Amino acid sequence: MALSKEEKAEIIKKFGKNEKDSGTAEVQIALLTGEINRLTDHFEAHKKDHASRRGLMQMVGKRRRLLDYLSSQNIERYRSIIKELNIRK
Repeated sequence: MALSKEEKAEIIKKFGKNEKDSGTAEVQIALLTGEINRLTDHFEAHKKDHASRRGLMQMVGKRRRLLDYLSSQNIERYRSIIKELNIRK
């Protein structure tokens, strides 16, 4: 199950520059983190859902690539997003 419209709008408002800013790396990382958290809760109940687990691994990889990009471009923005989303690294 994907994030609802309201949840996405709230994340975009919090991490974006304005309400329509969905393209910056911070917003994309925050949206992926929300989806990843939702899927990890799903797997506690559905342990054998391997197709969705593959999608989860793809999302984790995409978030990792975005974080690597952000760290190479602006280390302060990278550190702030890591701290705010409680992503350990």
